[in-house]
Amino acid sequence: MPPANNVQGLDDTGGPQAWFQSLPLVTRYWFGAALITTCAGNFGLVSPMKFIYIWDNIWENFEVWRFLTPFLFVGSFNFNTLMALYMLQSFSQRYEMEPYNTGAGGGTADYVFAIMFGTVMTFLSYPLMVMLMPTPPIFARTLMFFVLYVWSKRHPTSPTSIWGVEMKAIHLPFAYVILSVLMGGMYSDLLHGIAVGHLFYFLVDVAPIVYGKDFLHTPQFLIDQLGVGAYVAPAPTASAGARGGAFGNNTWQAPGRANPPADPTRPARGGGHNWGSGGQRLGGT
Repeated sequence: MPPANNVQGLDDTGGPQAWFQSLPLVTRYWFGAALITTCAGNFGLVSPMKFIYIWDNIWENFEVWRFLTPFLFVGSFNFNTLMALYMLQSFSQRYEMEPYNTGAGGGTADYVFAIMFGTVMTFLSYPLMVMLMPTPPIFARTLMFFVLYVWSKRHPTSPTSIWGVEMKAIHLPFAYVILSVLMGGMYSDLLHGIAVGHLFYFLVDVAPIVYGKDFLHTPQFLIDQLGVGAYVAPAPTASAGARGGAFGNNTWQAPGRANPPADPTRPARGGGHNWGSGGQRLGGT
């Protein structure tokens, strides 16, 4: 797949390392893990069969890593895999910068919750997809298209392009699917991601308006850890225990400060669902 218009080049921030460190938190870890996992599978360090989703191996052999690695292994090295890695970084970065506000002010915690929703629903809906059409048991492109579709719904009129063909963001996921069909590539995983993304969009943006109910809320433990708004790592201090806590020789710091919500016109809805946390919600009085 060809890339859409660039967000930030390697030369914009002083080299690959500085560029990588400049990526938002979730995008940096997801892209880095996907790159390492894909290279490990292609260079023979680990068999790719160890990365794919096989329920029987999880249930019978307790190979629990298969809950994670299908979302990190993109596939064999080819043009589509390289473009998928680029798109993963690009569109994850775009959406993480301004995700739907599901309780954390449109910030990092909301994006983590969206990724959690996408992974769980991908697992649950995969048996149905296999019944409808052949679908590979690797989900990196599925989750990437989940993010792409939700971003296109979040910013439907944003300008973008493929190979110089300009279009609005709302049309971009389907343009990629059509292009994949014309090039003879696999497209069932792309449709899978779009379907899961549409479910998320419906529950987050349509249902509250049509039915007056908020079905999805960012869990309180994510807000406690990542704050409201975009996460900012805590500055180094002389004594970590002064800000956080300590037990024996172990010390930790409180979460970094939170920037103001990215979507001030849409206030946080109740601060997210309380999953039994007795602590004070970050940002509360």
